[in-house]
Amino acid sequence: MKAWQFEGAGKPIALNEVPEPTPGPGEVVIDVEAAGLCHSDLMYMEVGEGTMPFLPMTQGHENAGVISAIGDGVDGWRVGDVVGVCSSGVRPPLGMFAPGGFADKLVADAADLARVPDGLDLSLAALATDAGMTSYHAIVKEGKAGPGMKVGVIGYGGLGQIGTRAAVLAGAEVHVAETKESVWDLARGAGVVDVVRDAGEWAGQDFDLVVDYAGFDTTQMGIDAVRRGGTVVQVGLGLPTFTVNTPSILGKKLVGSLGGTVQDIEEVFDLLLAGEIAPEYTEIGFDEIGSGLERLRRNEVVGRLVARFGG
Repeated sequence: MKAWQFEGAGKPIALNEVPEPTPGPGEVVIDVEAAGLCHSDLMYMEVGEGTMPFLPMTQGHENAGVISAIGDGVDGWRVGDVVGVCSSGVRPPLGMFAPGGFADKLVADAADLARVPDGLDLSLAALATDAGMTSYHAIVKEGKAGPGMKVGVIGYGGLGQIGTRAAVLAGAEVHVAETKESVWDLARGAGVVDVVRDAGEWAGQDFDLVVDYAGFDTTQMGIDAVRRGGTVVQVGLGLPTFTVNTPSILGKKLVGSLGGTVQDIEEVFDLLLAGEIAPEYTEIGFDEIGSGLERLRRNEVVGRLVARFGG
């Protein structure tokens, strides 16, 4: 079968022929039908060598498809079930530390499966497994966005658009900082009260919560924006390192949010199916994954790119 693989630092992702997987105990094989492209894929192409347990590594950590084989000891699932895959920590994250979904098939632990409801498009199901889960978990579960809170969202991309809407639905007063002015109207349409280009404009405005979905040395801006006792949740990994002014964090909380749970994904599935969250995304073909990552690197993507293939 075909798989898009990271082969080493400084090299573009490569389309290679690899053996088809078989499930071990507690595992299933999924025929991948949709896979989202993420800035984290690019980050691991910069820092993955020496971090990943082996190379080449099949990338792709945002996946949905149909179960085609089941290993011993798997209960509650059957061949033909439509599922999304959560990187919940049951097994090493797919696409980074275990073969991911930029391939015709992938192996997943049964405990990491989220059931896709009837009627939900698989592109939406795929992006919900990372862009949805990660953004929702960060702002609702870690940040505890709720009624009466003043919330800032840094970055209105694939994650930020979902996190923003989740906070609006939770009853918060939501502000967005986004350098790409072409998406400002989308943010306003999601229910935000204000959009600025630079989160530095929020300094001293006593936000209760700021969630940074960008991670391009923007964390300090969030710290400067929140009140004493406020919280900054760091999600984005736009840069591998950035700095904060140590005294500025005193009396405030800085939390790193990584991923989420199967329950988070299924809650996002329900919101997507109901139309309460309607993210922007563009579908591409499996053969376009390499060029799609380059589009992402050049900041040419609005929302999310999702590759459609398989059945």
